[in-house]
Amino acid sequence: MREQPNVRIARDAIKAWQLTAHLFAVIALLITIAYFVLVYFIDDLPLWIGFAVAGVSLLEWVLTAQVIPRLRWRRWRYQIYDQEIYIQHGILIVTRTIVPMIRVQHVDTQQGPILKKYKLATLEISTAATTHQIPALLESEASDLRDQISELARVEQDDV
Repeated sequence: MREQPNVRIARDAIKAWQLTAHLFAVIALLITIAYFVLVYFIDDLPLWIGFAVAGVSLLEWVLTAQVIPRLRWRRWRYQIYDQEIYIQHGILIVTRTIVPMIRVQHVDTQQGPILKKYKLATLEISTAATTHQIPALLESEASDLRDQISELARVEQDDV
């Protein structure tokens, strides 16, 4: 059996995931504000529900913006071997995936506006069954890995 993968994704992944969490938290904040506005105009609505929603929103914001990105980054690992790709991730449930090079159909990089801000990209490895991702790699690293995996997959297929 292979040893555990030891290559980490970029540390700026934490910042990108935190920014995403902050953007989603703004939605919860707007819903909370909307409820308090409704309470002001409609007397029958209980005020405690607004405070409960605000408390839950605040707790969710702290967890998703501060705690989870750091844990997620610590758990994400990958390793590229000649004949397989080993991916490990998960906070409570750790998923370990081995993708044989012979099964790789194509490899892509993708980059949304948040990843672009931090000069990161996600590597997507497609097989016939599914798509596997290695998120938040430095742009140059993602590009190099895409080319390396593509070449290794081609060599594996040529050997068959």
